[in-house]
Amino acid sequence: MRYANRADAGRRLARHLEYLRDTDPVVLGVPRGGVPVALEVARHLGAPLDLAVVRKLRVPWQPELGFGAVGEHGVRVLNQDVVRESGLGPAERETAERAARAELERRVRRWRGGREPLPLTGRTAVVVSDSLATGAAVEAACRVARARGARSVVLAVPVGPEAALPYLRTVADRVVCPQPLRHPGSVGAWYEDFTPVTDSEVGAATGTVTAATGTVAAGAVPAGAAGGGTAPEREVEVPAGPARLAALLTLPPMARALVVCAHGGCTGRHSPEERYVAEALQRAGLGTLLVDLLTEEEERDRHNVFDIVLLARRLHSAVTRLGRETGLPVGLCGAGTGSGAALAAAADDGVRAVVSLGGRPDLAGPAALARVRAPALFVVGALDIRMLGRNRVAADWMRCDHRVAVVPGAADVLADPASREAATALARDWFTAHLTRPEGVLRPRPLTTA
Repeated sequence: MRYANRADAGRRLARHLEYLRDTDPVVLGVPRGGVPVALEVARHLGAPLDLAVVRKLRVPWQPELGFGAVGEHGVRVLNQDVVRESGLGPAERETAERAARAELERRVRRWRGGREPLPLTGRTAVVVSDSLATGAAVEAACRVARARGARSVVLAVPVGPEAALPYLRTVADRVVCPQPLRHPGSVGAWYEDFTPVTDSEVGAATGTVTAATGTVAAGAVPAGAAGGGTAPEREVEVPAGPARLAALLTLPPMARALVVCAHGGCTGRHSPEERYVAEALQRAGLGTLLVDLLTEEEERDRHNVFDIVLLARRLHSAVTRLGRETGLPVGLCGAGTGSGAALAAAADDGVRAVVSLGGRPDLAGPAALARVRAPALFVVGALDIRMLGRNRVAADWMRCDHRVAVVPGAADVLADPASREAATALARDWFTAHLTRPEGVLRPRPLTTA
């Protein structure tokens, strides 16, 4: 049996939970995908809806493989088999967890909107997800419910691998899964519509809890509702010697760091791929500056696109200015020849972290790469053998903390939606782990507007 979508799955799942109607339950959706399912369960049971926010821990060089999960209240779940087989060391696990915790805190702030979690002490918590993979995320969610004082925990999922259920029954008091699959394959195949759930939908669903009773409003519809806007974007010009570089600046409230996304041309700041990456970084509480390192006239000469010395000099000038004016730590993210420019610029002081997204970091040259001290991440597609070789050669020249992360099944990591999402998540987690700081930050003085 396939579900039409997550709402359909929630309605069908709720029929298996009828016995809970008179037990004063609280429904906890596991964001993002579990929230639309949980919303329907909460409506059917007449129960309040809240979140069990967790974050998967991913193997850095194989991001589709999770080695555990973290949750609120300091909850951490590790899959020791994956840790052992992947060869993850303590330092790599710590870096991954630090990034996951920072992203978890950001999501809690965004999705809860300042609301306190609903009290669970002495009540039944119904933890709802849209599916299971390894089970680490829902295990963490169940443990979060326990930490919040739940008397009993019921785990409810529409579909999942049969092999994962026996262990989860030791974590939850009861596991409800209408479709336990012996050979699940892709979980998304069991939904006709498995479109990713957005932050706005999560925010809208949690916003349907009424202040008076804490129960779900019957007419509330989450899809398409606002979940908290992003910071305003504005066109600026960044002086770089005699040139003035066109750029787009976005600085969320209380930004913890700033990432300069470099493009070795004159129109990259408007490309959908660049903007997708920037928006993901902004949702993580990072400011972004999308800057084109050449003017329109300069780009007509293709030699300028590969003039790494020129591009790096301009990029470093922008980093120096931004760091001075905002008081924020600055990182660099580059694609194409912008990757080479970012690494070359990072050879000088002022850069705190660097990410190359499927670009040409080798163009920075051995001497510059050997001088880089900022932690550097190279993201490259597994199918682009030539680019993968170039990235590994560049990495071999480096003496700082660095990593080559390979996106399975991808050629250009920014070309298709799945690869772009995986690559962007790696970049976001790298910057979150290496750039952000807990203390307050200064707000920027205005840059010259275009």
